[in-house]
Amino acid sequence: MDKQKILLVDDDQNISEILEFNLKNEGFEVKAVASAEEALKQPISEYQLILLDVMMGGMSGLKMAEKLRGKNIHIPIIFLTAKDTENDMLTGFSVGGDDYIPKPFSIKEVIARIKAVLKRSPVNTESIPENGLLDLGPIVIDFNLKEVIVDTKKIALTKTEFELLALLAQNQDTIFSRDKIISQVWEDTYVNERTVDVHITRLRKKLGKYGDAITNRSGYGYRFNLENV
Repeated sequence: MDKQKILLVDDDQNISEILEFNLKNEGFEVKAVASAEEALKQPISEYQLILLDVMMGGMSGLKMAEKLRGKNIHIPIIFLTAKDTENDMLTGFSVGGDDYIPKPFSIKEVIARIKAVLKRSPVNTESIPENGLLDLGPIVIDFNLKEVIVDTKKIALTKTEFELLALLAQNQDTIFSRDKIISQVWEDTYVNERTVDVHITRLRKKLGKYGDAITNRSGYGYRFNLENV
């Protein structure tokens, strides 16, 4: 089995060396670079995950993430940052981050979060047709290519957004509380309910006129139903 490749972007040499050493010990292949500018010169598509420092000299990690998402590159990104306020965390998620780890952190926590992002998949395989396409009329979810087609046009979703839409669309008779969504999509107790709302907002925007298919029943949670559009 090929090793999963991680692109580590951090201008703190001490932190970078510690992370690189420990991640390699966990069986990952790691490429460490010291700036966002250098990272963007890498063959990004070859990596399964990007571990990205937010505050760096030159281009920030947030700006790098924006550039990648703007190019429809949706490899999972975990932000590392000295900032740990809720607004900073939500900013990270709003530019397409999949997780957010404040410094100082334990190596065990970083490894656990990386593994959680790489393995998580709330998709109910029993409800996927044999051809891998969940056809909802104007919206088609392609589980083989991990793509979503809206009115015959492919839209770019992050890994988290895809899994969130898949969870809701495969269970249209179910209202999911935020806690349930966190346990299904993130498998991560560090994520809070505001994070879910930020991702729902981004997903609704990307679905365009079908964004209203994701409804919020106050006090209960979210549901997907195209009849609401």
